[in-house]
Amino acid sequence: MGLEPGILAGFLVIFLAVLLGPFKIKIIEENLEVFLFVCGIAAMTIAGMVELPGVETGWRMEIIKEAFTSPLNSLNIGGIPIGIFQVVLIVGLIIYKWHEPIQKAIRKVAEALSVKVMAFVLIVVLGLFSSVMSAILAAIILVEMVNAMPLSRRSKIDLTIIACFSIGLGAALTPLGEPLSTIAISKLSGAPYHAGFNFLISMLGLYIVPGIFIYGLFGMFVLGKAGVNDPGMKAEEYNETLKDVIIRAIKVYLFIMALTFLGDGFKPIIFEYFAQIPATILFWVNMVSAILDNATLAAAQIGPTLSASQIKGILMGLLIAGGMLIPGNIPNIISAGKLGITSKEWAKLGVPVGLVSMAIYFVVIFVLKL
Repeated sequence: MGLEPGILAGFLVIFLAVLLGPFKIKIIEENLEVFLFVCGIAAMTIAGMVELPGVETGWRMEIIKEAFTSPLNSLNIGGIPIGIFQVVLIVGLIIYKWHEPIQKAIRKVAEALSVKVMAFVLIVVLGLFSSVMSAILAAIILVEMVNAMPLSRRSKIDLTIIACFSIGLGAALTPLGEPLSTIAISKLSGAPYHAGFNFLISMLGLYIVPGIFIYGLFGMFVLGKAGVNDPGMKAEEYNETLKDVIIRAIKVYLFIMALTFLGDGFKPIIFEYFAQIPATILFWVNMVSAILDNATLAAAQIGPTLSASQIKGILMGLLIAGGMLIPGNIPNIISAGKLGITSKEWAKLGVPVGLVSMAIYFVVIFVLKL
């Protein structure tokens, strides 16, 4: 049936604004959270003009409540709500209080190991354990480690982006890592898959674990022969105030609210069109998760009627594309905010790495059918 041309045009304008705005307009880049929040409100308003059978769209108390509470309850571990806002704020306060011994310990490790070896260990360990510690905590550990390492700004950015690809992949292995994996398991909990805690490890582990190690090797290659005494290589001194820590947590809160509104606002497009796309094409279409909430995309696309190959393709496309731009993943948001990485700086490496990664996984999953 399709959506009305005017509504489609409205969604297209918002999509292009979110995609291109941060690269073209400086004030948007400097106020990305507020800009995405406004775009989310616009998307929700347009969605309210659409009626889809069996799908709730537009403004309603349920989504407003979710937007306010999801930053406070991103994950639920053992019945205990764990939110990105609390983790960012509490860990930020801990580092603010004890930054000297923490940074001293990191620098000792950097001196004991070569920068390349430390980068490899950081990318691989955080990638593998993000499914247990959550992508949120893995990202916070990442930025503190990177900030204290004796690297140039460009090297810090490159290492951070590659590590976020690794964390984004690894976090999907269990429901503890990120919302996407929780939703996927929930959608596949019945027949024929009867998905449980280990379902995604069994299905995606063969693709994700080698990918994490390859990102680790790539991180070593990108850093080249960087050493602790090379020109321009330096560890950053901790210079945050208590106000900075609190404001960063508030910005992350607003960012997650914005993504919640954007993801739900685009539901008419996702539910009306994405379900009709063949898995091989949908794999590439899912690059929109670089700017939209991949959990919403997964909820619309994953179901028990899909084959294992289709499920693999959909999830891997969402996970990889999420690393390409800052809004694509929680680790990206945390890291870019802490290290002051701009959208252009992220895209410079994130987009080519994401495209190459997707091409490799496309061949593995759909051509070789491994």
